[in-house]
This record gives sequence, C-alpha cells and structure tokens, in this order.
Amino acid sequence: MKNVGTDHTAVPAGHDGRTRHAVARLLLEQGPITAASVAEQLGLSPTAVRRHIDALVADGEAVSRDAPRRGQRGRGRPAKLFLLTEQGRARFGHAYDDLAVAALRFLAEQGGEEAVRAFARRRVSALVDQHRAAIVAQPDSAERAKALAVALTREGYAASARHVGTGEQLCQHLCPVAHVAAEFPQLCETETAAFADLLGTHVQRLATIARGDAVCTTHIPHTASTASTAHVSNTPRTTVGEADNRASDGGEPA
Repeated sequence: MKNVGTDHTAVPAGHDGRTRHAVARLLLEQGPITAASVAEQLGLSPTAVRRHIDALVADGEAVSRDAPRRGQRGRGRPAKLFLLTEQGRARFGHAYDDLAVAALRFLAEQGGEEAVRAFARRRVSALVDQHRAAIVAQPDSAERAKALAVALTREGYAASARHVGTGEQLCQHLCPVAHVAAEFPQLCETETAAFADLLGTHVQRLATIARGDAVCTTHIPHTASTASTAHVSNTPRTTVGEADNRASDGGEPA
C-alpha cells in the first residue's frame, strides 16, 4: 500500500549531486527500501541508483540488510534493503543540538524533571495544535493517522502512515531532535501522549530514532469511534532490535 505523507517526482539524472541527494532523501523517508523501488520512484535506471547507493555506503552514509523472506524460501539471494546511517541523516541537518542539550541540562538543574516535561509539552503543543482541527475532523483513527503523517511531514519529520494488521503504523523517518531526545526522552514521551490525544485512541511507541532505531514507529489500533479517553504506552513489548526488525518488516505488533 502506498505510504501517505511523502511525495516524490522524477529526478533528472544529469546532475550527480542533486540526484544523490534525492536518493539519500528517499532512503531517509522510506528506508529500509530496495534499490529497485528507489529507481522506480525517482524515474532513474537501477544501475544509476545502485551507483549512488554504493557511493553512500562507501562514505558511511548508508547501510544494507537482507530483506526478510516471505513464504517459501527460494534459492536466490534475498533482496537488499538500504537505509541511512546516523552520518547519512546528518546531511539533512541537526542544527543547534549542542545548544539545545545544554539548555535542557540547565533547565533540569534549575527546575528538575517536571520543568523539562513542561517544556516538552509546550514544544509538542506548538507543533501539533496548528494541525489539530484538520486531524480531529477525520472520521476514524485510520484517517486521523494519515492526516497526522501529512502534518508531521510539513513540520520536517518525513512521516508516513500505512495499514498494518489491526491498526495503522505511523513512521517518522526523520527526527529533528533525535540527538537531544537521546538524553531527554521526555521529548518522545510527551510527543507520544500528544498523538494519543489527537487520534483519540491508545497508541504504542515501538521504536525511536533517539534509541538507535532506524525509524520512529508508533502503532495505532483501529477504533469504531473516537475513544472518550486516550491512552498511551511508551514501554515497547519488544526489544529495540526486535522493533527495528519489525519496522523494516512492516512493524506489525504481536
């Protein structure tokens, strides 16, 4: 099923720098992803895409993994999936990380953890409130998840939403505050709580970039109607490694 929240058009093959950046962005937004899928979405030849991906791998900006086998095992080698490394994500910017970390450390020293949480709530409120009307107007949790993905993409999170099993999976392929959230997980926790409030249902974070996963992944169960009270879980039912594998394999929770 086509992801909601991202939009890609054909990229002219004549300019190596722009083309490599376009390939890297697709690895960022949809990785782990095959080279063939990148070629199809960008309107490039598979050979050209592999050349750019090989260069990204050689520079330490991308890595590969074997795609999970589905159904009966064949004799051929499994397809390769590619995604950006932390170094690769850096090309899309992590501005003012050191300053932000220093400021939050000072805030924690002066006001304690509750002061950090208050800041995190204020930040996520400013992020989502301008999109609240468009999201809550949707008829069910699936449509609200799609609207949230569009809103997050507009805010720089390269988000997508897709149907998985009994719910929707919201993926954020870029986190502008990942380095800060690695030290201050309150940023992730309040963001998850805000998602539950917006979507009107229990949500569960399965993986986060701040913890070292490839993608921030949130499971959103289907609901018949908007719940009167939203619940949130920040405690995964899987290990980080299992969640990462699950994200690359569709992310459906157990």
